[in-house]
Amino acid sequence: MRFSEAWLREWVNPQITTQELADQLSMAGLEVDAVEPAAARFQGVVVGTVISRAPHPDADKLSVCSVEVGEGEPLQIVCGARNVAAGMRVPVAKVGAVLPGDFKIKQAKLRGVPSAGMICSASELGLAETSDGILPLPAEAPVGRDFRDYLGLDDMCIEVDLTPDRGDCLSVAGIAREVGVLNRLPVTAPDMPAVPPGSDERFPVQVVAAAACPRYACRVVRGIDTATRSPQWLLERLRRSGMRAIHPVVDVTNYVMLELGQPLHGFDLARLEGEICVRLAGPGERLRLLDGSELALREDTLVIADAVKPLALAGIMGGEHSGVTEGTVDVLLESAFFAPLAIAGKARTYGLHTDSSHRFERGVDPQLQVRAIERATALLLAIAGGTAGPVVEVVADAHLPMAQPIRLRRERVRRVLGVEIPATEIADILRRLGMRLAPVADGWDVVAPSARFDVGIEVDLIEEVGRIYGYARIPESLSSAPVSIVAAREAEFSLARAKQTLVDRDYQEVVTYSFISPELARQITPDVEPITLANPISADLAVMRASLWPGLLSTLCYNQARQQERVRLFESGLTFRRGPDGLVQRPHLAGLLYGSAGREQWGEALRSVDFYDLKADVEALLGQVVPPGEFAFEAAEHLALHPGQTAVVRRGEAVAGHLGMLHPALQAGLDLPAPVLLFDLALDPLAAGRLPAFAPLSKFPAIRRDLAFVIERSVTYAAVDACVRRAAPEIVRDIRLFDVYTGEKVDSGLKSLALGLILQGSAHTLTDKEVEMATGAIRQALESELAAKLRE
Repeated sequence: MRFSEAWLREWVNPQITTQELADQLSMAGLEVDAVEPAAARFQGVVVGTVISRAPHPDADKLSVCSVEVGEGEPLQIVCGARNVAAGMRVPVAKVGAVLPGDFKIKQAKLRGVPSAGMICSASELGLAETSDGILPLPAEAPVGRDFRDYLGLDDMCIEVDLTPDRGDCLSVAGIAREVGVLNRLPVTAPDMPAVPPGSDERFPVQVVAAAACPRYACRVVRGIDTATRSPQWLLERLRRSGMRAIHPVVDVTNYVMLELGQPLHGFDLARLEGEICVRLAGPGERLRLLDGSELALREDTLVIADAVKPLALAGIMGGEHSGVTEGTVDVLLESAFFAPLAIAGKARTYGLHTDSSHRFERGVDPQLQVRAIERATALLLAIAGGTAGPVVEVVADAHLPMAQPIRLRRERVRRVLGVEIPATEIADILRRLGMRLAPVADGWDVVAPSARFDVGIEVDLIEEVGRIYGYARIPESLSSAPVSIVAAREAEFSLARAKQTLVDRDYQEVVTYSFISPELARQITPDVEPITLANPISADLAVMRASLWPGLLSTLCYNQARQQERVRLFESGLTFRRGPDGLVQRPHLAGLLYGSAGREQWGEALRSVDFYDLKADVEALLGQVVPPGEFAFEAAEHLALHPGQTAVVRRGEAVAGHLGMLHPALQAGLDLPAPVLLFDLALDPLAAGRLPAFAPLSKFPAIRRDLAFVIERSVTYAAVDACVRRAAPEIVRDIRLFDVYTGEKVDSGLKSLALGLILQGSAHTLTDKEVEMATGAIRQALESELAAKLRE
């Protein structure tokens, strides 16, 4: 919700600064997102009147104007706008004026004709992004008056980010109520008398879907002036609220919506056929909206229709063929209350979001409709003239929201807020909020005002008391609940420690949505049936993730598009899949590597990350459970990973995770210029670890023996290591692979592995015979089990 501070202060004007007002609103739960000037800085601009206009002698597109600015002699100004005319009141930048962008106005000659100033457009003054010509001012604008002062441009625009439950504050009136309560001031609304009918014309209305539309009001206004335009004060208030001018009827309905919070709509009366009917859409009906889009209406969609066709999506947007145009003379104004559940989610399912749907989804005051249509009628008649008929109102009382009494206990207020607030102050706060109180023995029975859809139970009332009383006045206190410290098992996998390990290895943690796009789900987990959301936030967040990789890849794409060439990310969270007994949620930890292995520096050339960089990071994580050697890394296939660079991590028979390079087709589809490496670990198989145990250090010297074997290339080092460990006697303390060679003197299809064996006795110094027996046992096992041969 964006509004002008000056507009708000016409309703309630506390003696506090703009910043104090913003802070006050934020502390009351109406978070202020931005406070911005209503107009860019400029000076030296006054109201002027064009006395005469003559063609420029040497330029067809220029005019020579004589402009009165209230300073004696008129100014001669050369102007290029087509709409400038004698008799117009216009903003004039005099010589010495400074316009937005630090543009200084100087005495000049344009095609040989002196020009002492500039007649300004709205865009040149920073009041619009584009302009078709000079900004015309009302005929009563005082000549010579400072333009900033005339339009009140020394104002601030405040933008409030409201939570979905505070629909009552989506208007200046709603914000004013809050400010009045917070500052103990009365709220003075503008005078809004009912407009007496000038005719007896009533438009027939039938409400078929009474549960979805319990109140519908409309009014005929005939004979509006098609040549009129909205006054500058109204246009300025719309602009400062983030809206543009369209047509006097539309401008008035938008203004009333911003002022009171009630969306309205205007139909071109000449384009309606028969009566107005509020109903659900029929089979096969279509509607072209004001934005030009054409919709195939679903049968659960509430529409406003006439006897022949649908006219508008109720509470969302009007139709193109019934909207007001420049030639509209007769109007049907509409003001209705739509049940929030009837509108909620409908706009989003059609790919729409409008100011009207935003309000109706959250709840509009069901007692506001007639007041709003009276206010709109008065404004429209004052601006464009015409004659109004009586208000036609159709009400289904049984379906209107009825506020029920809520019991508020004094003791409950104290227990929840943790502070003793006097009963008189509690009652005063609630009454200032517009609530009706009936005292009872232990507190009050409270009835909330009709605009407060968010107040339904006792804790809602306590929240209201707390925020108006002031959170800053509630003292901090420690919990008095008993707390027991449960010691973590030493052998248990620690996610916090794993995260710190990744951070130490230059990763950064991200938190992404659990919802992903169906397209990304099909690409990353094509073998998993997606779980589709019934009411997604958007089309790109429509299914639950079965893997953490889509979120990491989306984050990578976002960073890579912003020239981040080296990215290391990780995320922990739940994945969601269908199981035999319903939804299965499993905790996972996943990571991503992209770009160079190290940061750019002078002493070492950059290289891209590879599979083994990723494997080293995964082994560092697994090392907190058991030695990484107890996990098996086996070549495997994964639909999202490169066929030749994929491994599965096993712990016994359980699959603990996968790692590898992103499939080239996916890499190309995501427009990533360099390979992407990914790992994913399921945390359940890692839960139980092994306690570390102390092994005494030997005081006897260690001996190293190096052996080089020639073996088939297809044999993995994991198989070699396992074979050596099975055959090695106790004195072999460590096995180190220090060289892998393929090339000259080694047949194709073979490779040479050089192993360093560290031997050490615990009771005596090893003899040559013991060393030879140990190395012989290892050599024999490799030859018999893996067909390895000692390299000559």
